[in-house]
Amino acid sequence: MELSKCVALVTGGASGLGEAVVLKIVGSGGKAVILDLDEEKGEALAGELAGGAVFMKADVTDEDSVASAVEAAVRRFGKINVVVNCAGIAPAAKVVGKQGPHDLALFTKVIQVNLIGTFNVIRLAAARMIENEPGEDGERGVIINTASVAAFEGQIGQAAYSASKGGIVGMTLPIARELASSGLRVVTVAPGIMETPMLMGMPDHVREALGKMVPFPQRLGKPREFAMLVRQIVENPLINGTTIRLDGAIRMQPK
Repeated sequence: MELSKCVALVTGGASGLGEAVVLKIVGSGGKAVILDLDEEKGEALAGELAGGAVFMKADVTDEDSVASAVEAAVRRFGKINVVVNCAGIAPAAKVVGKQGPHDLALFTKVIQVNLIGTFNVIRLAAARMIENEPGEDGERGVIINTASVAAFEGQIGQAAYSASKGGIVGMTLPIARELASSGLRVVTVAPGIMETPMLMGMPDHVREALGKMVPFPQRLGKPREFAMLVRQIVENPLINGTTIRLDGAIRMQPK
């Protein structure tokens, strides 16, 4: 697919990695539907893009919320042929900390948002995407998920986050195999340490230290580099059913 012909549904699209994806798609001539809970940032971003994007408030964990957004997106742009799942949370907590055992509600929330939320969007969007007219090779669309290197090298305090991201990696191939007959591809990206709003709020010396952990280039990853990979996945039809690390060769240490 060509990015200029894409209508992309981007969760977590009002900031960070999702925002970079929205900017890349619209800047390349495509259309984007920004799904996020942050109305102020979402509306502002859509306003900047002058008709190339629309904001829809949606909670990825809520079936009705996502279903309504998918239907509204199809009515607005006629189709959805790209989904990029960027919505997620990353609280840290030890299994047994100074205050006692890990809060079960927190663990459940991380799984609910990161893993179940991603699956919720996949299933509802895919049900619509299989109705698209097939293009070259019979392709009807591509779904791109966001995991993390924590899926493979989770650090102390990341039990919930690593479990949620590992689940995304684990479901990528079976979903890709299932949707292949409908002309849909499914790919996951596992970013390393990126310049997300959460990290950019840290002191300069902390961010510099994190950047030096990366073998090459020795810096934090940039959201636009994530967006570059999204474009390459969209445009290369042979990328399917796999998880791609985007991490500068970093391998996370225990802490």
